Formats: sequence, C-alpha cells, structure tokens
Amino acid sequence: MPRLLAPHEPPPLDVFNDGGASDFVVICEHAGRLIPESLRSLGLPESELTRHIAWDIGARGIAMALARKLDAPLFMQRYSRLVCDCNRRPDVPGFAPVLSEATEIPGNIGLTAEDRATRAREIFHPFHDHVTAVLDRREAAGRRTLLVTIHSFTPVFLGVPRPWEIAVLHNRDMTLSPTMLEILRQTSHHVVGDNEPYRVSDDTDYAIPVHGEARGLPCVEIEIRNDLAEGEDAAERWSSLLAESLTAAAARLQGVPPPCP
Repeated sequence: MPRLLAPHEPPPLDVFNDGGASDFVVICEHAGRLIPESLRSLGLPESELTRHIAWDIGARGIAMALARKLDAPLFMQRYSRLVCDCNRRPDVPGFAPVLSEATEIPGNIGLTAEDRATRAREIFHPFHDHVTAVLDRREAAGRRTLLVTIHSFTPVFLGVPRPWEIAVLHNRDMTLSPTMLEILRQTSHHVVGDNEPYRVSDDTDYAIPVHGEARGLPCVEIEIRNDLAEGEDAAERWSSLLAESLTAAAARLQGVPPPCP
C-alpha cells in the first residue's frame, strides 16, 4: 500500500509537557502547516500555504504558552488541515477540502476513498488515538480532566469583517464553556463571541464532540482572531488571560457534577 509520509518526515503528533500535573488537557489540531512531500504542495504556491486556509495562525504559540502556565499536557498536530483536517470526521467533505474559503485545492480534487483513508490512517488516527489513550489513562486513574482546544480565525471572511477578538465555542457542554464565556466577558475588555464566528457541531468538529462531550468531560473550544494572535507578545498576553480565566472557571466548577455523555 502506498505511503503518504516518507520515513524521514515527522509524525503528525507533537507532544509538549506530556507529564503536566494540571487538571487541564490542551489540544491544538491546526498547529502546523506541513505538507507531505508525496502530495507536492497540493498544487498550491507557498503564498497560499502560509495563509489561514492551511493552519491556525498563532494558535501553536498561544497553546504552548498556555500549557506552560497551566502545567498542562498539550497535543498538537503538525500537518496542514488542507491535507486532512484533524478537527473533522474522516467521512465529511471538509476532512480534505476541495475548496477552502475561495481557494481551490488542486491536490484534493478527485480523491478516491483509498486516498482519504490513507490520510486518515497516517495523520488523523495517530493523532487522535494518542489523545484517546491519554484520556483513557486519566479516567482509569480517577483524575479530573477539563478539555481545552485552541484555534484562531480570520478578521475578514469572504469580504465580511468579524468584530470578535476571542470566542468561546460550545455545543452540548453546559459547564466549562458557559463559565468561560461569562468570565471572559466580565474580566476582559475584549469583544467575546458566543459561538461566533463558528459553532461546534458533530459534522464540523471532532475533538470537542468526541474527546470532550462523548466522555462527559467539561470542555471548551477557544478561538482567537489571528491578526491579534501572532508573535511571542501575543502568545504571552492571550495565554495569561486564558490561564487566569480557565483557572477561575475550574475553581467555580469544583464539586459540580460533570456533564452526562
């Protein structure tokens, strides 16, 4: 069976602070923009592969700074979401998009079921299987776990400006997500979106529905506008705000029964 990744190419999973003692587990599915050599840049110029369509700009730096402040384990994914979106189920069209924003992705046109299965086997499953194993071990050990995913979004989408600076996304979780939304709106000067510019669903997301909600874990997806997210200073500012807010939210939820899966 043809391989997607060459032996010298890095694995999809990038782990930081694996032994973190925190109650929090942090995930960043769109941390990288690598393209396997076998896919020949998906037929795109480098200028497209540095844009938001390829990865979540600024998310990796913020997630790492946040994991350090919380002493939380962080699991990041190195390959571009244009190869396979690790925050989508492999059976949905957006898993390997033919069109992202207004950009056609030549290397994703006419993919066979085997092509999609290969991308899932070599990138999606190794990443999520590791997260699953970590959460299984924490559950078996009786450890409290609150799940946080870090993303970024564009200030303008298809010509429409987005006023939000940070957003709290949620679906079924009615514990950590609403508490984070309340704290951020009370304690920060930022324009905070409530399920804006996106909302979590089973078809448009994977980590929150599967690793969080299906397990009954308090969980939240954080989105930060990417024109405010780049660089070390931005990572420090956002991670400080998030660490303080998440710590306060966890304290409020101490003793509150977890949501039912």
